[in-house]
Amino acid sequence: MTPLDLLSPGQTMRIAALASHDPAATLRLHEMGFDEGVTVSLLHRGPFGQDPIAVQVGTMTVGLRRALAALVLTVPA
Repeated sequence: MTPLDLLSPGQTMRIAALASHDPAATLRLHEMGFDEGVTVSLLHRGPFGQDPIAVQVGTMTVGLRRALAALVLTVPA
């Protein structure tokens, strides 16, 4: 499994799990559409490869901090 923050721009994967022990972080990700089985693509990174990153989740585009994106574990689609 590959954390979402380590994907290359343009790479498409499927969400396998959320690796958070913090219920608030897990809830935040679920509210933004990060659920198991959903297809995600890394669109681009912030300046110098840092925060925020832009991710396509299903049909939505979402901006995330890399620390939160690291909690989303992905597998090949």
